Amino acid sequence: MALEKTTLAERAGKVDEKSYKEKYSGVIRETVLGNGDHTITVGGSASMPFHLFEGKQPRKALIAMDVLDARPEDWPETLARHFTDVMDNPVAWARKCIKEYGAEAINISLVSTDPNGMNRSAADAAKIAAQVIEAVEVPIIVWGCGNADKDTETLRELTAAIGDRKVCLAPLEDKNYRSLGATAMAFQHPMVASSPIDVNLAKQLNILLENLGVPLNSVLIDPSIGALGYGIEYSYSVMERIRLAALTQKDEKLQVPFICNLGREVWKAKECRLPSDEMLGDAETRGVLMEALTASAMLMAGGEVLIMRHPRAIALTRAMINGLLG
Repeated sequence: MALEKTTLAERAGKVDEKSYKEKYSGVIRETVLGNGDHTITVGGSASMPFHLFEGKQPRKALIAMDVLDARPEDWPETLARHFTDVMDNPVAWARKCIKEYGAEAINISLVSTDPNGMNRSAADAAKIAAQVIEAVEVPIIVWGCGNADKDTETLRELTAAIGDRKVCLAPLEDKNYRSLGATAMAFQHPMVASSPIDVNLAKQLNILLENLGVPLNSVLIDPSIGALGYGIEYSYSVMERIRLAALTQKDEKLQVPFICNLGREVWKAKECRLPSDEMLGDAETRGVLMEALTASAMLMAGGEVLIMRHPRAIALTRAMINGLLG
């Protein structure tokens, strides 16, 4: 065969742009996280993720490292070994994430408040979270246990304890959006609207929040994602449909950044707990790749904030983001 002397770039340049470029009419809102000189803005994209030939993606995705308010007993050793020395001290844990692993933001998971678990009081949990918030300067997300009543009580206690410090409150669901939305508005905190993997439910919750008086530029959508091999295809398709509606149909109620709490989903998968063996390979590498690949899928679907756990998985994800966006 004759050698092709025309480069791919030159040949591609001859293709009519109309055959592959999409015009978007919407833009994702920008949401500010953090305080003072340490704020980070997420959102602002005017095209589908990484479609830089079609529109702007002005900001890189933010990765928040997960810090639990109580020592986790169910973490596999391949993950826990990186934090064993600080697991009993959430303040030291958060500082280690920032100093040793370069965390851009911290997510405080209030797992100890779960009524089916430790059932720590709202006051005690809020005090622990407030200590972390006071000790670090990076943006903070505070994620409740998932029990609507307990989360409402705990996050209200927290907002009363931290003064004018701004944190992102999560999750607001259909059961507690009124009370928590009003609290977040009163103290001007950003918030996470969480719905169970459904386009219409995500839109409905945003409408309800807006009717309450919440400005949508203070809201992040949590679409309730699954891990690699555990429903990630459905999660991806729902996120993609939300993003397409926001950008191509100019649906203002969905023009909101995504937040993906993926670390907790990945590291409870059985594949992350099975030991190393000849067929499955090294256990830690397996878990790292599962988390990094889950993160990459969420980024391609439009994720602007990722909550992750393993330092190596975070490093891989950052490298991919930097490689694609420069």
